Amino acid sequence: MENIRDYIKNNILVFDGGMGTYFASKYKTMLERCENVNISDPTKIFAIHKEYIDAGCHAIKTNTFAANIESIGNEKLLEEVIKSGWNLAQSAAKDRNVYVFADIGHIQESEEEDVAVKYIKNADIFLSCGAENFLFETLSNDNGIYETAEHIKKKNPNAFILVSFAVFPDGYTKDGSLGYELLSNADKCQYIDALGLNCVSGPHHMYEYFKRLKEFSKPMSVMPNAGYPTVINNRTFFESSPDYFAIKMKDIVSKGAKIIGGCCGTTPDHIKKTIEALIYNEPETDESTDNQKLETTHVYLPNFNKKLNAGMKVIVVELDPPENADISKFLKNVLLLKNSGIDLMTIADCPIAKARADSSLLACKIKREFDFDVMPHITCRDRNINATKALLLGLNIEDIRNVLIVTGDPIPTAQRDEVKSVFNFNSRMLAKYMKTLNETVFADGFNIFGALNVNARNFDIQLNIAKEKEQNGIIGFLTQPVMTEYAFKNLKRAKSELKGKILAGIMPIMSYRNACFMDSEISGINVDKKIIRLFYGKNKEESAGLGIKIAIETAKKVKDISDGYYLMTPFSRADIICRIVEEIKKI
Repeated sequence: MENIRDYIKNNILVFDGGMGTYFASKYKTMLERCENVNISDPTKIFAIHKEYIDAGCHAIKTNTFAANIESIGNEKLLEEVIKSGWNLAQSAAKDRNVYVFADIGHIQESEEEDVAVKYIKNADIFLSCGAENFLFETLSNDNGIYETAEHIKKKNPNAFILVSFAVFPDGYTKDGSLGYELLSNADKCQYIDALGLNCVSGPHHMYEYFKRLKEFSKPMSVMPNAGYPTVINNRTFFESSPDYFAIKMKDIVSKGAKIIGGCCGTTPDHIKKTIEALIYNEPETDESTDNQKLETTHVYLPNFNKKLNAGMKVIVVELDPPENADISKFLKNVLLLKNSGIDLMTIADCPIAKARADSSLLACKIKREFDFDVMPHITCRDRNINATKALLLGLNIEDIRNVLIVTGDPIPTAQRDEVKSVFNFNSRMLAKYMKTLNETVFADGFNIFGALNVNARNFDIQLNIAKEKEQNGIIGFLTQPVMTEYAFKNLKRAKSELKGKILAGIMPIMSYRNACFMDSEISGINVDKKIIRLFYGKNKEESAGLGIKIAIETAKKVKDISDGYYLMTPFSRADIICRIVEEIKKI
């Protein structure tokens, strides 16, 4: 047979389809693991291989996708399943000029054993059979893949290795890894020969994602599902026309794919129609506007960012959203803060996981009605990736350009039966996702800020997380309140080690009880015991005056080791904050 590398240079390599789903639909069973049928009833697997070959495919996968030590559980049985799967594929491809690929699906990590060891276990069995072509498919991360590829190449330098990632239309895998980053890493790996996408998306959405990718140096593979699954009478069906699938695959080839095929739900008929579409020179269905990026002349940069970029000190004030639909007091406080001359207002996103008015909707309202720039907090707790992207699109349209992303407080234990967390992201993953949107979707994107807990017991961990956040696109940090010498030292250290802007947290204390509560009950806040004692025995007016005085002293202390001030409004007392702002401006 022609060397597979030469074949791909001059031809489109067409794979078979979804063995597992086709087996289940053809033989009306989902009771037995498809890979075990390699041993229990090999004639059925052999027959399916032959059907795909007769449909015209140029490469078939061994029926070993889910054959690994985690799923099989027995090393002897695993070896028997893999070797039988290899022999069946080889027998079906004999004398037909069809390439056989050793198929290895995603293997879950575990604490007991390095995942690379598990991948290598499968690879070694295939190598002992004489395998030269390897497909690692439906990967949600690349853990252990490159070590395995290196291992294979050392044993067989002529081996051809294709890695394929399962990337959702939004650009992420189920593990939260960024598809583009996974593909880029694979493209740079010297042991990988081709890279691509498969599963989790139908042909249209995979085409839409694929055409947005930059051109990689290695051949690209695209193998979508037939469509999206429908469950009827507890059975899963993929309702998609082979003719439509073929049209979209031709579109995908027009965008540069050198290797194509099918994943879940794709039958021999899907492959046959695809090959016919490639041979028949019909006009492309691709819209002429597909690659035209919408032009926009609207670029908005808030004064807050202009001052921050110019090295000027900025003042940001946080105001909690209302707990009900009466926002009269909230809007009154917004007006007070705007008139005080602060640079930006920020709104928490359901703090302590308690439902309040939506921070992003309030930000849009304030921007429109008061022409006042707002930085809404966005938590990872309450939205999946689709809802997050939809929210960001809306915010961008409304000229909101700054966001603070936080993982979010957990749902209180007593409410977990009624209220469920989502947590598709953590704050670092969300930052990376937003950075990608800035590069691919928004002509005028977001300035992404994060939180920094200077009160953390192990500040080394916090600092390392902050550095990772910076790598993922965060340009600055708002810190927890600085109320101890320990927090002050950590702030100073953060300023010296982080690249981003740092706004020092200041929260005026309102009473002795308030000081005790903050120190004991609020996660991430510590109050110096000396400060707590100062409030003991003070009345309401005396406490307010003392709280303002300490806040101003803190502002003076952090002046030279921060890029600005982040004031948190206690008990909706915007009047207190305005008095502090007036004094800070004199510093």
